[in-house]
Amino acid sequence: MLNMDDAAALLRAGRVVVFPTETFFGVGCLATHAGAVDEVYRVKRRAHRLALPVIVGHVDQLSQVAVPMGPVAEDLARRFWPGPLSILLPAAPGVPAPLTGGTGRVAVRLTPHPVARELCLLAGGPLVASSANISGRPAVTCAADLDPELLAEVAGVLDLPPAPPGGLPSTLVAVLDGADDGTGGMIGSGAPRLRVLRAGAVPAQALRDAGYVVE
Repeated sequence: MLNMDDAAALLRAGRVVVFPTETFFGVGCLATHAGAVDEVYRVKRRAHRLALPVIVGHVDQLSQVAVPMGPVAEDLARRFWPGPLSILLPAAPGVPAPLTGGTGRVAVRLTPHPVARELCLLAGGPLVASSANISGRPAVTCAADLDPELLAEVAGVLDLPPAPPGGLPSTLVAVLDGADDGTGGMIGSGAPRLRVLRAGAVPAQALRDAGYVVE
C-alpha cells in the first residue's frame, strides 16, 4: 500500500494508481499526461471512444483541462461542488485527445473526498478518476475487493480513510446549446437547460429544484 507522498510522486512520474473517491475506488493518473491516460485505458480494458472522468482538488486546477466555464456551468459548480456532479466542459488546448474520447470535451468534478482532493493537490493537477475495475466488472468500495488482474497493472494502491461509500456513480450533465456558449456568454433566455448524460448520485430532481430545465 502507498502513502500519500509516494502516490503523488508516482502520479507526477506518469504512473497509474488506485485511490478512494466519494463513490468507489478510482484508478487514475495525471489527466495532462498523455501516456498515462493511454495506460488507464489499457489497464481497464476500456474502449477509447469512452471518455474518462476527471477530478480536481481545487477549482484553480480546472484551467489545466478545460476552457473557462460559462455562467451556467459556473452556477452548477457553485451549487453542487464539491460533490458527485460531473460537468461536461470544452477541453483546454493541449489536453490529451484520448481523455475526451474524441469528443473535445472533458467531464470534470470537484471531488469532496478529502484523500482524493489532497492527492490532486500534491500531484499538481487534475486526475483521471475512473472506477477501479476492469470494464464491465463491479466497482468496489473496499481495497481488499480490488480485482487482482487490475492490481497487477497499476503502480500501487492508496487506501486511506474515509472508505468510499458506494451507492450511485457521479451524475454527468451537459449544458445544452442555447443555455451557455461554453466560453462565458449566455446565449439563450429563460431557465438554463441541462441534459443528464449519466444518472447518478445527484438526482435530476435536485437539478430541477435548483432552477434548471432537465432534458
